Amino acid sequence: MIISIEAAQRLDSRGKPTVQVWVTTGKGTFRSLVPSGASKGAYEALELRDGDASVYQSNGVLKAVRNVNEILAPAIIARKFDIGKDLANIDALMRELDGTTDKSNLGANAILGISMACARAGAAEQNVPLYEFLRQQSRSHKPYIMPVPFFNVLNGGVHSGNLMAFQEFMIAPVGATSLTHAVQMGSEVYQTLKAVIKSTFDGAATGVGDEGGFAPPISKPHEALDLLVTAIEKCGYTGLVKIGVDPASSEFFNSGIYDLGFKHPPSTSSDTKLFATQLSQLYRELIAKYPIVLLEDPFAEDDWTAWSEFNETCKVELVGDDLLATNIDRIKTAEEKKACNSLLLKVNQIGTITEAIEAAEMAFSLGWSVFVSHRSGETTDDFIADLTVALGTGHLKSGSPCRGERVAKYNRLMDIEAELDAQGQRHLYAGTNFGQTHAL
Repeated sequence: MIISIEAAQRLDSRGKPTVQVWVTTGKGTFRSLVPSGASKGAYEALELRDGDASVYQSNGVLKAVRNVNEILAPAIIARKFDIGKDLANIDALMRELDGTTDKSNLGANAILGISMACARAGAAEQNVPLYEFLRQQSRSHKPYIMPVPFFNVLNGGVHSGNLMAFQEFMIAPVGATSLTHAVQMGSEVYQTLKAVIKSTFDGAATGVGDEGGFAPPISKPHEALDLLVTAIEKCGYTGLVKIGVDPASSEFFNSGIYDLGFKHPPSTSSDTKLFATQLSQLYRELIAKYPIVLLEDPFAEDDWTAWSEFNETCKVELVGDDLLATNIDRIKTAEEKKACNSLLLKVNQIGTITEAIEAAEMAFSLGWSVFVSHRSGETTDDFIADLTVALGTGHLKSGSPCRGERVAKYNRLMDIEAELDAQGQRHLYAGTNFGQTHAL
C-alpha cells in the first residue's frame, strides 16, 4: 500500500527546473526525476511550466509539484491501490483526473513522475528488479535482450551552438560481443573522435553540446560523417561500428522548405533551402556513401507525403520521433500512410509508463522497430535503461559516453548485464539485429 507521495522542484541537466517525486510504501521510498526535451514535437504531452518570468525565466514547475501534492497524491492514496499490481490502474486514474488528451491540465511532468516512482515501488513490492517488473507489465518474452547503445557523439541543431542543422550523429557498436563491450567500443571511438577534432580544428572545438556530443565548427552533414568514419577507422572498428543520424528536421522546416542554413547569419542565399524531394536525395546519397543504419525524423512532423514517399525505397531503419510522439493515434496514422518503420519511444512524450508500453506493443505488432530515447534535458534517473531491457527493444540512445546524466543509463545497463550473468540468466546482445528483436 502507498503511504505517501510527495513532489519537489529540482534541476535537469540543462539547469532548468523539473519534477522529482518520492513514493513511500512499506518497502521503502522510491524516487523519480522527470526529463525534458529541447526539440519538442507539437503532439507531445504537455510539460506544465509556471510561466513566471521572474523565476527561472518562466521555467519553474511549482504548479506541477502542487498538482502532485494536492490533487494526484491524495486521490491515489485514497484508492488503496496494490502497488505491486496496479500500475496500469494508477496511470488510468491520473489520466482521468487530468481529463485532457495531452495532460495539459495537471501536467505530463507531474503525472510521469508518479508513474515512474510507482513502477519502482511496484518492483520492490514484487521483490524483482525494475526491468523484470516492467517486462511483466508488457508481457514481453524472455530471453532478455541487451540493447545496442547509439551514442550521440556529434551535436548540431538546437542542441549546440555550431552551424550544423542536423541535430545528432550517432555511433552504434553493432559488432560488439556484449553491451559492456559495446560501451567500451563507443567510449574508445568517442575519445578518438575528440583527438581527431582537436587536430582538425583546435582545442576549443572539443566543447560538448547538451547530450555530451562534440560540436565542432562544421555545417554540412558530410563533414560530420567524415569525422566519424575517421575516428572509427583509427580505432580499428570499420564494419563493427555503424552510424545513425537524427536531423530533427521539424526544427528547420517552414512553409514547405527545409532550411539547412537556419542557424547561419541571415542571408538571401537559396543554397541551403531544399524541397522535400531534394532533401530526400541528400539522404539517399549519404546512406549510399556512409555506413548509416538508422535515420530519425528526416522530415517534419506533418510532412506525411515526404515520409511516405521516402519510406517506399528506404533501406535503413526509419524512425518517427516528432512524427509519432509515442502516441498510439499517431502510430495508427503512420501505419495507414506507410510513413515509417520504427517508433522512437520517449516516456515523457506520452506521460505514463503504461501508455509508453502500449505504444511499444502496438509498434511491435505492426512489425516495426522500437528505439528507446532519453531527452536533451536529462536527469540522473536511469529508468529508461530498465525499460529498454524490459521491452527487448534492442537499441536505445542516451547521448554520448560523457556527462553523468548520460553515462548513468549506460552504467545501469552494464549493471543489469552483470546481474544477469551472475544469476546465469540467458540474455542476448542485439548486435546487428537491433531493429528486428521483436522477431527473435
